[in-house]
Amino acid sequence: MDIGVIGTGNMGSMLIEALIETKAVTPAQFRITNRTPEKTAKLANKYPGIQVENIENTILESDLILLCVKPLEMYGILEKAGGAFRNEQCLVSITSPVTVGQLAAMVPCSCARAIPSITNRAAAGAVLLTFGSQCTCEWQEKVKTLFSKISTPVEVGQQITRVASDLVSCGPAFFSFLAQKMIEGAVRKTKIDSDTACILTAEMLIGLGELLKQQIYTLPALQEKVTVKGGITGEGLKVLEKGTDGLFEKLFEATHEKFKEDTDAVAGQFGTP
Repeated sequence: MDIGVIGTGNMGSMLIEALIETKAVTPAQFRITNRTPEKTAKLANKYPGIQVENIENTILESDLILLCVKPLEMYGILEKAGGAFRNEQCLVSITSPVTVGQLAAMVPCSCARAIPSITNRAAAGAVLLTFGSQCTCEWQEKVKTLFSKISTPVEVGQQITRVASDLVSCGPAFFSFLAQKMIEGAVRKTKIDSDTACILTAEMLIGLGELLKQQIYTLPALQEKVTVKGGITGEGLKVLEKGTDGLFEKLFEATHEKFKEDTDAVAGQFGTP
């Protein structure tokens, strides 16, 4: 199966790297295109065999096409190059504001959405999948199989796409921010240096992930196991409870407001919700 990638920014490049390095796809199976030639050249040099093409040839020479551009750029690309798609192909978008129905209105092939996470770079984490009503069973299985090489594929409906993306795709950035704040606080209030605090925090997060991966503890069980009655952890948790009161509700309000702005703008382009 030949795979075309339109857009080799952060996520497009990440998917290419992850799929090649897990040996799910060979470099020669990729056709890639980007409006900035330096980005495609960098990938082609890193992975000999990748073929750099224009948008039309990327579509024509591929079976599965990953559309990895910003939401408001998708309509223009599909309007210009939509005629290059064939019935037997599959188009996969990686962005949440564009629905599979909007994609299907522009091209004659199977359509799906796959929202990745930066954690997929380590062949971990989830990918959120949504399939169009006209997406064939064969393509659904092929898409699931492909992304299972670098993630745990999870099917989600449109109604929870944004919050699921917040947890899976934005979540690593949110938790990285919180971890950095914890490190900064430790450095300001104690004699620990930043490098040591970073190492200890990273090792803690890796260990936490392993406990969850091996299903040794759930999150509530883990918290209970570490928290001894009258102990130091409990005092720290009291501070966190006060400081996070309403915090994540505000976070989800902000992401959903931005999502609505984006979906409204996209709907204005496509002419359909």
